[in-house]
Amino acid sequence: MSPDALFLVAAAVVGLIVGSFLNVVIHRLPKMMDTEWRSQCAELRGELIADGGRYNLWTPRSQCPSCGTQLRAIDNVPVLSWLMLGGRCAHCAAKISLRYPIVEALTAILSALVAWHFGWGLAGVVAIVFTWTLLALTFIDADTTLLPDSMTLPLLWMGLLINLEGTFVPLRDAVIGAAAGYLILWSVYWLFKLSTGKEGMGYGDFKLLAALGAWMGWKMLLPIILLSSVVGALVGVVLIVLARRGREIPIPFGPYLAAAGFIALLYGNDLTRILGF
Repeated sequence: MSPDALFLVAAAVVGLIVGSFLNVVIHRLPKMMDTEWRSQCAELRGELIADGGRYNLWTPRSQCPSCGTQLRAIDNVPVLSWLMLGGRCAHCAAKISLRYPIVEALTAILSALVAWHFGWGLAGVVAIVFTWTLLALTFIDADTTLLPDSMTLPLLWMGLLINLEGTFVPLRDAVIGAAAGYLILWSVYWLFKLSTGKEGMGYGDFKLLAALGAWMGWKMLLPIILLSSVVGALVGVVLIVLARRGREIPIPFGPYLAAAGFIALLYGNDLTRILGF
């Protein structure tokens, strides 16, 4: 078996395992952020902070959200455990969200796709890490309308470091891409706010586009914005018409930026050629 084929298989297997961990990140990181904010507010008010015990990405161990029973190792096998248990808890028979195997399978599939596209090498390895981060950000933003700094900022710096030797684009293009990515959405935010008095998006969107610019350079920003805007608008219309979602309910933009960024990483050159850029 060739190194590229071995890399593809390894990426899919590791992707399954990482997908299981991403489920933990998606579920716990927003709760950890909320706890930290509440603690800071309580401290500023001079209130005593109740000790709720250790809660992070590693502690406590995974448990059923319905009955609180700690899950066994056999209950945590990516995708297979969910299928063998029929999508229910082994202890209380409560339904287990389909989200968990979807995230695990999607992580494996996209990791294999990236490995197939880039082949074995630095570009392939870091592109897989890039993909994992975008997946976690997508689901966190969809759930909470938050894009954590603890993920967007490391992604930005990683993009600049990876391009020191021009892995994806020259460093000059990466630096300009990071600055322009932030400033473009920052400008849109303030134009919208000054004209309507409302906030159209959050600062996390600025940082995510800055990160995408750091990875793929300034030339890819316009295709990413156009693609994410078109998809976001179509999904928004569908939600309003079919799901009867109110216009006043915010629709997170991060998932569309992340999807556009992933597509641009793999097929950016073809995309710019089709769009005539």
